[in-house]
Amino acid sequence: MSIAEGYLDHPVFALVSECAQALGLRAFVIGGYVRDCFLGRPNTDIDIVVEGSGIALAEAVAEKCGSRVSVFRNFGTAMLRYHGIEVEFVGARKESYDRNSRKPRVEDGTLEEDQLRRDFTINAMAFSLQKEDFGALVDPFGGIRDLDQGIIRTPLEPQQTFSDDPLRMLRAIRFAVQLSTPEREFTIVPEALEAMKCMASRMEILSSERIVEELNKMLVTAKPSRAFFIMERTGILQQFLPELERLKGTETVDGKGHKENFSHSLQVLDNVAEAEAAQGLEPNLWLRWAALLHDIGKPASKRFSPGMGWTFHGHEVIGERMIPKIFQRLKLPLNEKMKYVQKLVGLHLRPIALVDDEVTDSAVRRLLFDAGEDIDDLMLLCNADITSKNPAKVARLRRNFELVKQKMAEVEAKDEIRNWKNPITGYYVMELFGIGPCNTIGKLKEAIKDAILDGRIPYTFEAADALLRELAAEEGLTPVK
Repeated sequence: MSIAEGYLDHPVFALVSECAQALGLRAFVIGGYVRDCFLGRPNTDIDIVVEGSGIALAEAVAEKCGSRVSVFRNFGTAMLRYHGIEVEFVGARKESYDRNSRKPRVEDGTLEEDQLRRDFTINAMAFSLQKEDFGALVDPFGGIRDLDQGIIRTPLEPQQTFSDDPLRMLRAIRFAVQLSTPEREFTIVPEALEAMKCMASRMEILSSERIVEELNKMLVTAKPSRAFFIMERTGILQQFLPELERLKGTETVDGKGHKENFSHSLQVLDNVAEAEAAQGLEPNLWLRWAALLHDIGKPASKRFSPGMGWTFHGHEVIGERMIPKIFQRLKLPLNEKMKYVQKLVGLHLRPIALVDDEVTDSAVRRLLFDAGEDIDDLMLLCNADITSKNPAKVARLRRNFELVKQKMAEVEAKDEIRNWKNPITGYYVMELFGIGPCNTIGKLKEAIKDAILDGRIPYTFEAADALLRELAAEEGLTPVK
């Protein structure tokens, strides 16, 4: 039985074969679908390369199967959806690049020339769709061998491949991490890694959007730290995330050193990924961004105090303030997703502080109030942040952490603080005292909020209203009704 059997059983492949023959064209399945066939990975995105017009073949297939075809003439491509899969058609081509741009000059080419321009040997394999050899593997660069050995290799010399399109350096790293399993770890060949070191500065011609697209794919893998360690070793990380790079290294004064914060941050990132997998959760991209950047403020807050050693006081506040600039530079969303990352970075020490201190109802209420609906994600991040080379210390912190979680559950069950809303609204204050909008209203509402969170009054309207009238009297306000 051919390895392609089962993967080429979908009716679209027979349709493509039939229409190609009728038009006198040669068509092949190429790229990721072929690679994933051998890896046993599901894939619903199919690329068809055609020796001739890909658009003409797509239109013929669409007419035959009754699907709507989208044509992109500027790129010479066409796409249709059929029975749950997406099929893209393109004419075989050869490319040449200008050094200052990643947009190629494109000419019609043969299948072999098209395979030569592909990024990696494992993505250059193709299945024939000709009736005479349907399903035959076309593999001029040994992609099947590299798949078996877990190797990421370029068809051309790596310096040429990466110079033509520097995004391929990030794609190499992403594939090495994304395709790895416990049974087989993919690695980038040494000559490609050396080329990355030489070509890292070529990243400057890439748009932030393209870089982030690859970063996001790396972050949601099972062990994302590998990607960032490779980027650091090759000098690529410095090109777009120098703040993370600055976490590298340790310093010792008077025999006292501090934690190596770069590797610690990546360990926390992996811990989050492992925790999500253990709980059966889908990868939360923005939680992983928060894990990656949670200690980003440490270099700016690092101080040495004789007798105390190294401190990083306020690094969570500094890190929270750094997030918008990082997101803006990388063209990451500046909406609620950024605010979520900011919140987790700013709060990531709070549960740990409760571990170290006596856990009071007041402290727990404030944590629940500040974290709101993101409290579960915050707790997952903080648990992942418990790292040490001392197993006994880790075990002790985790036991205490469980006590904090238990206390949180008790307080939340009693007070429903997670979805807390101030019982007193600004409109009610204005109506009660016959005043217009002013700073006093905010001052009164803040005092009531603090009283509830500190446990000085119950979380009820009646208690809040009684305190409001008392505090308002001190401000010279009397009810008008």
